[in-house]
Amino acid sequence: MTLDSFIWRDAGRTVVFRRNGVAEATRLLREHDLEPFELLTTSRGLAAAPELGAAAEAVHVVPAGQVPELAATLVEAAASSSLVAFGGGRPIDVAKAVAAVTGARVAAIPTTLSGAEMTGIHRLPAGAESRVASMVRPCLVVADPIAMTSQPEAALRASAMNALAHGADSLYTPFANPVSEMSALRGAELIATALDHGPGERSPAPLALGSLLCGYAIDSAMFGLHHVVCQTLVRVCGSPHAETNAAILPGALALLLARAPDRLADFVAAIESDRGVVEARVRQLGGDPAGLGAIGADRAKLDEALESMAVRPELAFVPGAPLEKAELAELVEAAW
Repeated sequence: MTLDSFIWRDAGRTVVFRRNGVAEATRLLREHDLEPFELLTTSRGLAAAPELGAAAEAVHVVPAGQVPELAATLVEAAASSSLVAFGGGRPIDVAKAVAAVTGARVAAIPTTLSGAEMTGIHRLPAGAESRVASMVRPCLVVADPIAMTSQPEAALRASAMNALAHGADSLYTPFANPVSEMSALRGAELIATALDHGPGERSPAPLALGSLLCGYAIDSAMFGLHHVVCQTLVRVCGSPHAETNAAILPGALALLLARAPDRLADFVAAIESDRGVVEARVRQLGGDPAGLGAIGADRAKLDEALESMAVRPELAFVPGAPLEKAELAELVEAAW
């Protein structure tokens, strides 16, 4: 086994990590009995891998938007028993949401570091919640590190901050365990080390693997503060997903360190930082990300977002006294 090529089998899921994975995707889908299939992708994805579109029974181009509404439009249209998602977190989460209603099997071929391919965490099709049998985790992941790190540098670093946050958020919940902890810490170390190199010097494999490991960790141990805040801001205030994670993570880590220093200390060490400078270190890794206002968050909806955050049950996973709306507001304001 090398870092550039391995097969990881885990509880009904197979991850094929391979540099030429996208080129081999149709063969891998056939080998895993995922043909015939319908493809969910973006215009960018379809242009990057036309052979996938040619092999599909149908192609569904997933536009910008919120997963529940996008998935609702495809629940009846995507009728295949196999759905293949090629792209970032949005098409992968839409495929999972549709499959939660239709019972289809899902294969994911990620082109970002969203981690959606590794989790059974997703929203549900609007209006079809009562028809959901269970949440869906892809049964096949074709993880091509070249494709996963193919975004422009600024977008790639924002996506990497989302991945890094998966590791951080998984470390202090009631479901944290030795396996999720090992995955989170190793994933964080790989991500931070990779991002310390510029795009011309960086190997894609460590960054991609770090994302997979942190995605595995959050799927196992769930999440708390950071993802409650970011998910809500994206849904209510309309800010872009990866960039929202990049803006919030420095302050979220500082707040979590104040509440659970013993649970986050190894994470801080893994990204080669210490508690006093962790915010600056994360901003450096994220490429000095823009604030929420600059990336398009709607300030007029901020109070609605804060009210929604404050009642999320996952906040109870955060150690210490119950988080108050004022603390959430302070975190968001600092990232504005």
